[in-house]
Amino acid sequence: MSSFLGYELPWLEQHNGVHTAQEISHQPRLWRALSTILEQQYDTVSAFLNPLLARQDLRIILTGAGTSAFVGDAAAPFIQAGLRFQVEAIPTTDLVSNPEQYLDPSRPTLLVSYARSGNSPESVAAVALVDQLIPDCHHLFLTCNAEGELSRYAKVAQNAYCMLMPEGSNDKSFAMTSSFSCMLMSTLTLLGGQTPKQWHAQIEATAALCEAKLEQWQQAIKALAEQPYQRLIVLGSGGFAGLAREASLKSLELSAGEVMTAFDSSLGFRHGPKFTINDQALVIQLLSSDSYTRQYDMDLFNEIRRDKQTLAHVAITEVALNEEDVFELGQLGLGDQWLCFPYILFCQMLAFEKSLQLGFGPDNPCPTGEVNRVVQGVTIYPLNK
Repeated sequence: MSSFLGYELPWLEQHNGVHTAQEISHQPRLWRALSTILEQQYDTVSAFLNPLLARQDLRIILTGAGTSAFVGDAAAPFIQAGLRFQVEAIPTTDLVSNPEQYLDPSRPTLLVSYARSGNSPESVAAVALVDQLIPDCHHLFLTCNAEGELSRYAKVAQNAYCMLMPEGSNDKSFAMTSSFSCMLMSTLTLLGGQTPKQWHAQIEATAALCEAKLEQWQQAIKALAEQPYQRLIVLGSGGFAGLAREASLKSLELSAGEVMTAFDSSLGFRHGPKFTINDQALVIQLLSSDSYTRQYDMDLFNEIRRDKQTLAHVAITEVALNEEDVFELGQLGLGDQWLCFPYILFCQMLAFEKSLQLGFGPDNPCPTGEVNRVVQGVTIYPLNK
């Protein structure tokens, strides 16, 4: 009988959690499938991207709504480090409401759109606005739905390339999990300046590690979820600050708001947001493997432990700490960008367990429909300029 995250399939079906459990669990398999897709499309996507990336005046905007936007938040610092030009993460929810504040008609622009369904009103409208306002614009769609509006747009547009994520990444559950990680991994490979041989080895190492952690972490994460925390605070530096935003959203979504969440950078946290810590708070730190950045992470780690104000404080790290409540990965040596995947896996598993512990069905924690899997109720207004 099949089991996912330590639960048998009939039990998960009874508790409305089968899709979420499957989608968290099958990520390593999807990443391997993604590696094959990337290799198969390497020549065609390179023919689209390379002439653009050769332009020093190029502006790259990473965009999406909600979790899709947080793909860009996590990816942008890692990509920017290897490129000569401007890379920005701007949500479609900002681009659509204030296009002239964010779009520069004088700059050639590559809009990288992330979308699970490709049907969110803001995702479609952002593409149309960029086409309307920027004469020299191009689109890279990373989406999980071959039948979505973005996928259909790419079939007829001369300025667009669509890469579909592996089959199974179009998550059926309420919260995005495998769709997020596949789109993030695609970005780090396509715009990271690596060859197929390099990323194949990195993806395989990451997938193998996460397969092991899916089993090794189950009992510890379940015990953590059983603690009576009402706040979750996730902290990280650089790209991990963006990842922390997605991690905090997962627990907010799957607890239907019963667990209020926050996120910040290691240095930014002291500037006011530290007030979120109290004796009902669980703090998770995503520690950098970079020796310079890690100094700031560890200063905050030691400060939080010294203050003793939290209900619980845990950290995830590649480098051993020999401290209690620290989840160590072992020395991978792949760099922080690849630590994003075990880090987000941990937070997805925790959000799933907390949802069950609170009595929600993780596949749809809002059955009354006030919050929906694909956003509803958005009116898109024409820009008459």
